[in-house]
Amino acid sequence: MFVITGGAGFIGSAMIWRLNQEGIDDIVVVDNLSTSEKWKNLVNRSYYSYIHRDEFIRQVREDKLPDKVEAIVHLGACSSTTERDADFLISNNVNYSKQLSVYAEYKGIRFINASSAATYGDGSAGFDDDLALLHRLRPLNMYGYSKHLFDLWACKRMERRQGLSKCVSLKFFNVYGPNEAHKGDMRSVINKAYHSIRQTGAMELFRSAHPGYEDGGQMRDFIYVKDCVEVMWWLIKNPRVRGVFNVGSGQARAWNDLVRAVFASMDLEVNIKYIDMPLHLRDKYQNFTQANMTRLHAAGYRRPFYSLEEGVDDYVRNYLMNEKDPYLEFASSGPG
Repeated sequence: MFVITGGAGFIGSAMIWRLNQEGIDDIVVVDNLSTSEKWKNLVNRSYYSYIHRDEFIRQVREDKLPDKVEAIVHLGACSSTTERDADFLISNNVNYSKQLSVYAEYKGIRFINASSAATYGDGSAGFDDDLALLHRLRPLNMYGYSKHLFDLWACKRMERRQGLSKCVSLKFFNVYGPNEAHKGDMRSVINKAYHSIRQTGAMELFRSAHPGYEDGGQMRDFIYVKDCVEVMWWLIKNPRVRGVFNVGSGQARAWNDLVRAVFASMDLEVNIKYIDMPLHLRDKYQNFTQANMTRLHAAGYRRPFYSLEEGVDDYVRNYLMNEKDPYLEFASSGPG
């Protein structure tokens, strides 16, 4: 059995899609659907059962999970970079994750945790996932700090040989792709650009607040969600690989490049308008991110990643333009 926390979310539902491709549907989806639209991400998926996140952690604490678990892929967390409730983020993103990782170690279960490139802050300390350098990082927002706290805790346990022998924590960079529509304002700029272009014929980008970058020239490492789930599937098959790893394309690209790729996939002329960056973002804005992928490749991962243009084209043409069903493809059977 596989457990996917945050399984109805963006990367979580994509991970279920990837498992379904392998003919796996013995999957428990853990999430908090509430009144969100996340449930739509599960319609095309095949899985065994759904458990609310609070009920799941109760079963973990009481050691009452019903079947043998092969892997826990922990993608359930608050992913809002603007969340201001620090106590909530500590409880949800740090303490919950610690409990699951300790349980997984006790049971000998592969544990894959979602961290974030937000842990790197303004990038002045670089984007190297070397464990010895983690203490240098200074996140710019509370979300990034919550992810950083778990990474620090996990690495200390590993270094002191206090467990977590099957634990990996993945610093996802700017992920985009199908099944993100429910994220609202936190969805990718590709998704926003497609709908803005459909409605207005143009896309707005921030003017640069840094002299080293032109307007729209701020650079990020964009990674297609299909590449993210390939990495996690490989890690499931290679349980001896442990530690903290970057998951990015390894190539920084400008926002201008990204939006031009969207226009190209829509077969339209480029029309970008620049607007001032809000004051509250200027001191917390990452002008550049680029994953150092050396350690993941050294661990044995060899599959090539989508280029930005390839990923955008697949996303736009095969999903965003498919208004009847813009989600990852249908699985052969439904929940058991």
